[in-house]
Amino acid sequence: MSVRIFNLPMSDKECKRSMEALMPQIEGYARLLARRGAAVQPGQELVLTAPVEAAPFARLVIAAAYDAGARHVTVVWNDDEALRLEYERAPKDYFEHTPSWKREQLDSLAEQGACFLFLDGTDPDALKGVDPSRPAAASRARNSECTIWRNGLDFGRNAWSIAGVPVERWARKVFPDVSAKEAMYDLWLAILEVARADNADPEAAWETHNAAFEKNKRRMNTQRFDALHYHAKNGTDLTVGLNAKGVWDGGAGRTTGGVSFFPNIPTEEVFTSPDRMRAEGKVVSAMPLVHAGSIVRDFWFRFEGGRVVDYGAAQGKAVLKEIIETDENAARLGECALISKNTPIRESGLLFYSTLYDENASCHLALGTGFPECYEGGVDMDPDQIMACGVNHSHTHVDFMIGADDLAIDGITAEGEEVPVFVNGQWAWE
Repeated sequence: MSVRIFNLPMSDKECKRSMEALMPQIEGYARLLARRGAAVQPGQELVLTAPVEAAPFARLVIAAAYDAGARHVTVVWNDDEALRLEYERAPKDYFEHTPSWKREQLDSLAEQGACFLFLDGTDPDALKGVDPSRPAAASRARNSECTIWRNGLDFGRNAWSIAGVPVERWARKVFPDVSAKEAMYDLWLAILEVARADNADPEAAWETHNAAFEKNKRRMNTQRFDALHYHAKNGTDLTVGLNAKGVWDGGAGRTTGGVSFFPNIPTEEVFTSPDRMRAEGKVVSAMPLVHAGSIVRDFWFRFEGGRVVDYGAAQGKAVLKEIIETDENAARLGECALISKNTPIRESGLLFYSTLYDENASCHLALGTGFPECYEGGVDMDPDQIMACGVNHSHTHVDFMIGADDLAIDGITAEGEEVPVFVNGQWAWE
């Protein structure tokens, strides 16, 4: 990550000047998100979800979307403090269902072919102390009741992207030893660098980045492994079965209409959806998990027959319980993602306290729903059909990081041969 000469504290005046100097890169980042992230097409609606604190940046994205030909931009504002009050004060049964107006909003926009951009900027401690069953219920209701919207994202009918934007409390969490203004500047620097937007042509940088994904996907898809064996000195010893017709994906996605988009900015992962019925052993976290405003630390899962049968955590075990009990399939794996430790996020040395960033610093797994595009012909199947083929279907998807520095992963062929895929936390062919 970029550092300042002598690393001396900055005055508020210096922070202001530095932010002004950064504006061309920030504007380029906004264009990147509109044009290559959500991939706004001429005449299309963009649905932008953004924190109210980041309204100035959201306006840059809105302008970039209109410049790209958007017919209209619908903005959905988020606020950490208002959300906390809602979870604390509203009756618990309110969260069991999504209001009809919200279902109509999301489903109708998706049905009309909108693309979706989610600006992720939140206080990692926003919901500290809040009953985790409330945000879990709200998420479960939205994902199960807004079916046109959810299936549009999952089955490639709508382009979508998640990208970060700084807010003050998040910045202070990542950079606790400097002033608020300096923390915001430092977080902007970090976000622009790991998003490959700290240059004159971020879109070209992402085309180059995507070429690296194609190389690693080609290697993994050529091998046709039957399973992966993960092992590390922290106690991880896990074997995960893969689907016979599974596909490794990563980098740019593509809608059923042929539009190329980047679901995550940043992204470093090559991923697939494993066989939901085949996971055996124990896996230990390598980094904290931030989920629904709560932090889980030093946790582990033990799998039998593809299902979590035991788990523990030094902090946040109740959060894990809510994740696993979201529905009957939430305790099964929906994703295996491979990420070298030689990436900008890992090399920055920062803990972002955001899954969007921290998952891209580390190999990770995900509990919950899998990806139809990670199975041959999967995007043409319905959820029941894709699950019958081995791809999990759930109303949640929670990534957790397992990429210890000494993590080794062996691919197991159908004949039982073990082929090194990862050695000491990086691709065996790096």
